[in-house]
Amino acid sequence: MLKVLRRFEESRTSSGSEAFGELSEYPFHVADRGTDSYDQEMDVILTQRASRELEEIDEALRRFYEAPERFGVCEITGKPISLERLDLLPWTRTCIEPDRSGTAS
Repeated sequence: MLKVLRRFEESRTSSGSEAFGELSEYPFHVADRGTDSYDQEMDVILTQRASRELEEIDEALRRFYEAPERFGVCEITGKPISLERLDLLPWTRTCIEPDRSGTAS
């Protein structure tokens, strides 16, 4: 996550299209402008996602240090979270994905 955030920050501090490896700020074709916009939007989306995941990881570490006996225990059901789920999402709080109302689905 930190690598993604650093790469995004480096591309923001570079000037214009140099961040994308181009010599000119003017695309040769109209479609190039759309591609550049898409690439920039994807960079922002990926950076936002990485930031949220990093916040979740930090929060999970805080919870782990404060109450290590609760690590791996679902906050909704109180049951153990499967090792497979913890392997994929070590910061997860639940054994199953809650629905929008906050209850387990």
